[in-house]
Amino acid sequence: MLDYEKNFSENLIAGIDEAGRGPLAGPVVCACVIMPMGSEDIIEGINDSKQLSEKKREFLYDKIIEKAISYSIIEIDQNTIDEIKIYQATRLGMQKALEGLSVKPQRVLIDAMKIDTDLPQNNIIKGDTLSYNIAAASILAKVYRDRLMVKYDKIYPQYGFAKHKGYGTKSHYEALLKYGKTEIHRESFLKNLNEKMEA
Repeated sequence: MLDYEKNFSENLIAGIDEAGRGPLAGPVVCACVIMPMGSEDIIEGINDSKQLSEKKREFLYDKIIEKAISYSIIEIDQNTIDEIKIYQATRLGMQKALEGLSVKPQRVLIDAMKIDTDLPQNNIIKGDTLSYNIAAASILAKVYRDRLMVKYDKIYPQYGFAKHKGYGTKSHYEALLKYGKTEIHRESFLKNLNEKMEA
C-alpha cells in the first residue's frame, strides 16, 4: 500500500477520503490523516475500508488514531447536502478535514476528487486501494460514520440504521413509507419516495 507514496519525496503526505455519499440519511463524513511511513510504523492490514470486515475496521481505526501524526474527521450534515448537493458537500468536507489537521502536510492524496488547496495534490481513482494514507482515511471515515448511525438507530429504532447505515435498502424504504422521514433524512435523495408517498 505504500508503493504510491514512494513516488514522492515528501515525508508528510495526507490522505483524504469520505464515507456516506450514497445513503438516504445521515451526514457525509470526510477524514484526512497523515500517517508515519517508516517501516517500524506501518500498520499491517490497512486497505480500502470496503474490503475489510467490520471487526477489522474497528481494530484498525484505533491503531490509526494511535499512530497518526495528525488526523481530522468532519461531518457535513443532511441540510448542507440538500442545499449544495452531495458532490459539493463532499468537497467541502474534504477541505475542512484538511484544514483541521494540526500538522500541515507537504502533499495531499485524495480519492477521486479535487479540492481547493495550495498544497500539491494528486487525485487518484480508487485511491483507497492504492494509497496507504487514503486507505487509512477511508477507515477513519467509515468507522466514524457507522458508529454515528448506530447512535441514530437508538433515537429512531424503527428505521434500522444500525443495520443498513442509512443506505437505501428495501427495509429502509419500507420504513420510510410506513413512518415517514426523520430530521436526518436527505430531502434531495428522497424525491422518488415523495412521489410514492403522494401516489
